Amino acid sequence: MPVFSLDPVQTDWCARLRALAVERLRPIADRGEPGEVNRPLIAALGELGLLERLFGAGALELCLLRESLAQGCTEAETALALQGLGAYPLVLAGSGGQRARWLPEVRAGRAVAAFALSEPGAGSDAAALALRAVPDGDGWLLTGEKRWISNAPDADFYTVFARTDAGDGGGGGAGARGVTAFLVPADRPGLTGTPIEMLSPHPIGALAFDSVPVTGDDVLGEVDHGFRVAMTTLNLFRPSVGAFAVGMAQAALDAALEHTAERRAFGGPLSRLQSVAHQIAEMATRTEAARLLVYAAATAYDTGAPDVPRRSAMAKLFATETAQYVVDAAVQLHGARALQRGHPLEHLYREVRAPRIYEGATEVQRTIIARELYGSSHAEREGVR
Repeated sequence: MPVFSLDPVQTDWCARLRALAVERLRPIADRGEPGEVNRPLIAALGELGLLERLFGAGALELCLLRESLAQGCTEAETALALQGLGAYPLVLAGSGGQRARWLPEVRAGRAVAAFALSEPGAGSDAAALALRAVPDGDGWLLTGEKRWISNAPDADFYTVFARTDAGDGGGGGAGARGVTAFLVPADRPGLTGTPIEMLSPHPIGALAFDSVPVTGDDVLGEVDHGFRVAMTTLNLFRPSVGAFAVGMAQAALDAALEHTAERRAFGGPLSRLQSVAHQIAEMATRTEAARLLVYAAATAYDTGAPDVPRRSAMAKLFATETAQYVVDAAVQLHGARALQRGHPLEHLYREVRAPRIYEGATEVQRTIIARELYGSSHAEREGVR
C-alpha cells in the first residue's frame, strides 16, 4: 500500500541524517578532489554506520537515506549510493567466500565498489552489451570496454557484466540471454581505466578489458544468468534515484523560500509578488507529489506488490523531472547570484541533470510505464473472456 506519511521514528531519523550530512559529511566532501573517489568520505559513511544500514535496508529505508543525505550533502549521498549499487550484486548473488572477502571492507568504508554494466553501445539498451567472456580453460578472458562507470577507474573491485553465450554480442539476437556477472578485483591483469570529465565532477570513467582472466570463483550467481542480477539490483535502486532527486528538489525549494522571504525588491519582499508566490507553491506541490510517488514505489517493492516496475518507473521519471524543474526555478528566483561558482544552487544545477539519464533515462521509464499499462490492460481483457 502507498505510504502517505512517515511515523515519528522515521521523521526523527531523517532529521538526524540531514544534520549528519551538513555537520559531519559536507566538510569532508568539501575537502575532496572533484572528479575523484573521496575515500575519507566513504570511510566516514562506514564509521557512522550508514553503509551497514544501507545493506540491511529495504527500499523505503534506502529512499529515506538518500533523500535525507541529498538535502545536506549530495556528495555523501552519491558516495553511499554507489557503494550500494556496486556491492548489492555481491549481497544478492555472491558466494560465501566472496562475501567474506569483500562485504566487511565495503561496510566499513575501506573498499570502494563499482557497478560496471554500461558500454559505449549499451547504455539505455543494457541487454545489448558486447563485453565478451571468451572460454579459456576452466575460466574466461574478458575482452571489451565499459564506459560511464561510477567510481572508475579508482574502485577496488567491479561488478562486471559480460556475455558468455555464443550470440553476436552486438545486441542483435542474444539480448539478455547469456550474460554473466563477475566480481573482478581492480588489480586483475589486463584491466585498465581512464577517468572521464563530466559536467558535474564525479568519479566516472571507462574500463578497458584486455583478456582479463576470471574463473568460476569470480562468478556472481549463475553463469548465463547475470542479467537477472543486474535488473534485480536496478529495480531496488531505481525508486531511490527518485529519492535523491526529491532531496535535491527540497534543498532548492528551501533555498528559494528563504531567499524570496528576505530579498526585497519593488517595495517589499519578493514573496509578496504573486508571480513569485505562485512559483513557490508550484515547486512545493510538485516536490511533495514526487516524494509520495517515491514512497509508494518503495513500499510496493518492500511488500512484494506485482506492479513494482510501473511504480518504480513512474517514481524515477516524475521525481527526476521535477527536481530539474524545481532547481531551475530556484535559480531563476535567485537571479545571477545562483550562477556564481560555489553557490549551493549552482552546485545543484549541475548535479540535477544526470539522474534523468542514468539507471534508465526518462524516455526508457516512459516506455516501461506504457508497456506495463498495456500489458495489464491485455491481461484484464483476457481474464474477462
